[in-house]
Amino acid sequence: MSASTERLRAAIAENLRYARGSRGFSLRDLAEQAGVSKALLSQLERGVANPTIEVLSAVATALDLDFTDLIRTPLYEPQVLRAAAGEGARTLFSSPDRRRFEVYETTLAAGEPRDSAPHGRGSEEFAYVLAGEVVLESGQWTVRLGPGDGARFSGEAEHSYTAGGGTARLLTLLSMPSD
Repeated sequence: MSASTERLRAAIAENLRYARGSRGFSLRDLAEQAGVSKALLSQLERGVANPTIEVLSAVATALDLDFTDLIRTPLYEPQVLRAAAGEGARTLFSSPDRRRFEVYETTLAAGEPRDSAPHGRGSEEFAYVLAGEVVLESGQWTVRLGPGDGARFSGEAEHSYTAGGGTARLLTLLSMPSD
């Protein structure tokens, strides 16, 4: 099995578990609403089944989701890019999708967190430190970034930026799916 197939199965498993759990459905409840077996749903949540498009569509409908919400591969951990030695231009992050975006330049005072609410389904945030140190936190992870470091992470959860010592400056880019 290819690595891309494994990633897709893992994404379906994670998205299905999250959606079912957040709606308070048992496997039995969801199986009845989607018209599929409880055993198949269990296999999907464990990433061991090869579902048909029809099965995924029925499950998505029962969960009041778009089909694409079950197969998307969100970022569960930040992608960190450390400062590079030397001069010249470098690509920090790229995305093949057509998306809307907003760019911010922010100055952080020492010790004062800048909290951010979730930006919505499918959003990603990119941060690049211009000066100082920044501590980036979101739920299960914390990353310390220095000048020239960057991070890419899911914007679907609450997160915060805090200057690590003195004042810090950073650029952030918020990327959202185009509707």
